[in-house]
Amino acid sequence: MNNPKPRFLQIKQYLLEEIHSGRFAVHHKIPPEEQLARDFGVSRMTANKAIRDLVQEGYLVRQPGLGTFVTDQKSESPLSEINNIAEEVRSRGHLYSNRVLLCEEVNADDEIALRLGVRVGSKVFHSIIVHRENDIAIQLENRYVNPRWVPDYLNTDFSRQTPNEVLVAACPITDLEHVVEAVLPDARSASWLETEINQPCLSMIRRTWSGDHLISYARLLHPGNRYKLRSSVRRQQNHRNQN
Repeated sequence: MNNPKPRFLQIKQYLLEEIHSGRFAVHHKIPPEEQLARDFGVSRMTANKAIRDLVQEGYLVRQPGLGTFVTDQKSESPLSEINNIAEEVRSRGHLYSNRVLLCEEVNADDEIALRLGVRVGSKVFHSIIVHRENDIAIQLENRYVNPRWVPDYLNTDFSRQTPNEVLVAACPITDLEHVVEAVLPDARSASWLETEINQPCLSMIRRTWSGDHLISYARLLHPGNRYKLRSSVRRQQNHRNQN
């Protein structure tokens, strides 16, 4: 005999179905706990648990005195860390995939040489990959790698390993640099990201080091309506008594 689904999960499933269907759009105010409790024949505490779970999972946000609203479910990445984008997508319970557009060895021009800390004309590895979440493009990764530190980079099957996984396996990342700005994509980038050329994007320049070695330089482009960056900083409090 199958156990019936707990009532709070029934409420949670109902709310998720309304959100995913678009009937509860972004910024839509969901029914209050009292109404959900009446509709499902449960206590207010049970309805509260369903809502609380969805708040913790990022689907809803509470506004004191106003109610509970559907959040903008953009993909999110921490700005102060380097995460494997495949794991990041899967951690949200979503499907990760990618499309490899280019994988080649090139001669470093002035910009790449400066960014990667090599001489102009040096051989470097170059890859361009579109990362997808639930088959929606969320990041265009244009990466250059110093072959001295990651010699097998071009031999990677990127359908099985992301560039991040390859770099971390070859050289533990000790330092990183991020530069972020809002830009409009060029026509080719917009086509790869399946977005419009007038859609603002978040552009991130990322350089990574392993000890004293500059390993990689990447340009990461995210459609602004599908992605957001987050930064958390913990400040140490000064507990010294002031006289």
